[in-house]
Amino acid sequence: HVHLVEGGGGLVQPGGSLRLSCTASGSDVSIYAMGWYRQAPGKQRELVAGFNSGGSTDFADSVRGRFIFVRDNAKNTVYLQMNKLETEDTAVYYCNSDLFSPGDGRRDYWGQGIQVTVSE
Repeated sequence: HVHLVEGGGGLVQPGGSLRLSCTASGSDVSIYAMGWYRQAPGKQRELVAGFNSGGSTDFADSVRGRFIFVRDNAKNTVYLQMNKLETEDTAVYYCNSDLFSPGDGRRDYWGQGIQVTVSE
């Protein structure tokens, strides 16, 4: 079965940087879309950055220019380099992917979530 394996995150001071990674495990997967969402306490889950089935990469307006999204097709992995972090970036970050696997067909997957805290 396919899993989204997330890494990175943690606690950082404002202005600092963190990098998140997400790998789609499993063999013979075909990825149509993949990216990062986040959910802060009391707020709805929102897209942070990711590529869609059309191949283009989208960013939330609040992170554009600060966050860098990198896709490594050979490793079925995406990275989110978060720079100039602000307290408003504090949230649980979730990896999401629309992918096909021989065992489960095409479906939507979510990672378990990873905490990012930006604080003095």
